[in-house]
Amino acid sequence: MNNMYTFDTSTLWAALPEIFLLGAIVVVLLLDLFLTKPFKQATYYLMQISLFITGVMAFNLIDQPQTIIFSGSFILDNMASVFKVFMIGSTMVAMVYTRHYLIQHALFRGEYFVLVLLSVLGMMVMVSGYSLLTLYLGLEILSLSLYTLIAIARERAGAVEAALKYFVLGAIASGLLLYGMSMIYGISGSINITDIANFAANADLASRETLILNFGLVFLVIGIAFKLGAVPFHMWVPDVYQGAPTSVTLFLSTVPKVAAVAMLVRILVDGLGAMHAYWADLFMVLAVLSIALGSVVALMQTNIKRLLAYSTISHVGFIMLGFVTGVISGYGAAVFYVFVYILMSLAAFGIVILLNKKGFEADQISDFKGLSKHSPWFALMMLVVMLSMAGVPPFIGFYAKFFILQQVISAGFVTLAVVAVVFAVISAYYYLQIIKSMYFEESDKDITITAPMDMQLVLSINAVLILVVGIFPDFWIKLSLSLF
Repeated sequence: MNNMYTFDTSTLWAALPEIFLLGAIVVVLLLDLFLTKPFKQATYYLMQISLFITGVMAFNLIDQPQTIIFSGSFILDNMASVFKVFMIGSTMVAMVYTRHYLIQHALFRGEYFVLVLLSVLGMMVMVSGYSLLTLYLGLEILSLSLYTLIAIARERAGAVEAALKYFVLGAIASGLLLYGMSMIYGISGSINITDIANFAANADLASRETLILNFGLVFLVIGIAFKLGAVPFHMWVPDVYQGAPTSVTLFLSTVPKVAAVAMLVRILVDGLGAMHAYWADLFMVLAVLSIALGSVVALMQTNIKRLLAYSTISHVGFIMLGFVTGVISGYGAAVFYVFVYILMSLAAFGIVILLNKKGFEADQISDFKGLSKHSPWFALMMLVVMLSMAGVPPFIGFYAKFFILQQVISAGFVTLAVVAVVFAVISAYYYLQIIKSMYFEESDKDITITAPMDMQLVLSINAVLILVVGIFPDFWIKLSLSLF
């Protein structure tokens, strides 16, 4: 009996990044309480230092032997380590953009950065979660932090409403996900992914067990689809993207997508991979609906945050296509697409934030009119981002779509690939609409760039990477494939 309660502290090295980040959150929170107003900016730098050290720790764990600790509920493997490094790096870039926005709109508060750190911790737990309970715990840490971040600008019209919509719909999705998990646990007798995988692989396809597994599987897919923002569980995406402060929208639209994909891999690929024939059909429907609705409805948008929200829904559809294939190269293509999408989305929202001024948000497409005459460099950066999102070569967005479609065709889903291409061509229109505003329309107001040099520099590097990685995509493609 005593052996059940023994704890081997030598295994804690596998969770060192999470342990350090949790300690850093406590330290940053306590220090922020005692910092006077002139020193409040120190919270931002403490957060960036904490993220950097956590990222270095996660990077040092790449290529370590696969290790499962905490009674099988936490796994360290290459996918976990690479995802953590990418999430932390993306968060650091997002926070460089965010600082300018928070100062301009009087939202620079220590609790903002603590909530960001908490959400990163939740995502790291999700990425390494190897039991249903650990995955759910990470998801809730992330979700509760995001709900609060969205509502942090209480005086802003729409922010509280957006937070409430996300909270209510998120609670429903979490309940459905938890219900699906309870059914999987009830039939398999375990919450560990390894045990669930063994049970699913040995289940009789004609038995009552498989019927219950399928029923639980549907609820799991619904919960994951909600977190990704796939149709028809997308209803929160445009409203939350528009209502939330742009800095929160930037963070919400990028980094959590990695954690959602990691959760998908852990539950459906690692745990229920033997049931692929069942959940792939669901993913096929969700993917087609997401690509179609995201491409068509975005054509009618005038608010750039809503336009990018529907663009996100379309991109999520392409990510899900990779999982429909059921092969490792398809999963790798989906992960590569996630990395590319985040790189593009960071730059897109970064340029939106760049044009913000005190008391003014550049959230309309019309706000980009004449940008090429007032700021040719950042108009060029936005041109690169939009063309990449549209899938125009030689930008990285083209290779992401091409890689996905290549795997879909190889798996025999030619019609599916044709449908995706048709809607990808349709979606190019609204990206070109932004380019038209920047280069061929005159602005009726003065456009001045007030962002600090560090943001302008990071944003420029971000946009240039979209072109550079597009010309040399091999490393990132190989990295994505090596995670499976």
